[in-house]
Amino acid sequence: MKRLRPWFLLVAFVAFSILAIRLFIRLTDDRAQDFVQWGYGDEGERAELITVQRDACPGAPFILPTDGFIGLLYEDPNGPYSSFAPHQGIDIFSNASPGVSPVYAAYDGYIYRESGWRSALIQRIPDDPLVPGRQIWLYYAHMADREGNSFIVPALPPGTAETYVQRGTLLGYTGDYNGNSLRDIWVHLHFSIVLDDGEGRYLNELEFANTLDPTPYLGMPLNHACREQSMGCSPAPDCRQN
Repeated sequence: MKRLRPWFLLVAFVAFSILAIRLFIRLTDDRAQDFVQWGYGDEGERAELITVQRDACPGAPFILPTDGFIGLLYEDPNGPYSSFAPHQGIDIFSNASPGVSPVYAAYDGYIYRESGWRSALIQRIPDDPLVPGRQIWLYYAHMADREGNSFIVPALPPGTAETYVQRGTLLGYTGDYNGNSLRDIWVHLHFSIVLDDGEGRYLNELEFANTLDPTPYLGMPLNHACREQSMGCSPAPDCRQN
């Protein structure tokens, strides 16, 4: 039997060490422990993690579009994301079955729904409330069941364009649709802020560089670098400015 080469053993050791370190961080990180509590806890334990914020936080223009456990944060490197391709928005997990938890417009703007979109809407905000003169887009996703049956309100069918809604307007309900992926997901809303291409269209939301940190827009510590175990309004939500 051939002996393993030293370089192969070194590579294997380094790879194992990296995995062990990442596992240790996940097990000792409060946010990672919150995921365990959400996934395996009883109703009372899950209720402790839920954020309900129907009104805008002081000084913030947006409302939280749905109630739930704000699990994955902006710039979050935890799986299925990584430090090289972090999360582009926030995921708000629902303590309910698909099609139950309502999703509301976070701000005044114009709704679009592409013809092939089963679970998603995007909202044009002509004038960024934090950067006047800049156009931005708000993306709402996973509003359908696993088979793709939509939970978006009938008033916003595929092909919708330039339909004006006010902040707080019902858009649909959270679901667990994940496209053609074989990976099951928990019931949630993915919410992100997407940059405009300068010609009146939204950029590719899947690319992190095309998105904005929702922290100042919602007045909550929603960046992974500023994560807190208890999520809610904060007078200084962006820890990086302190």
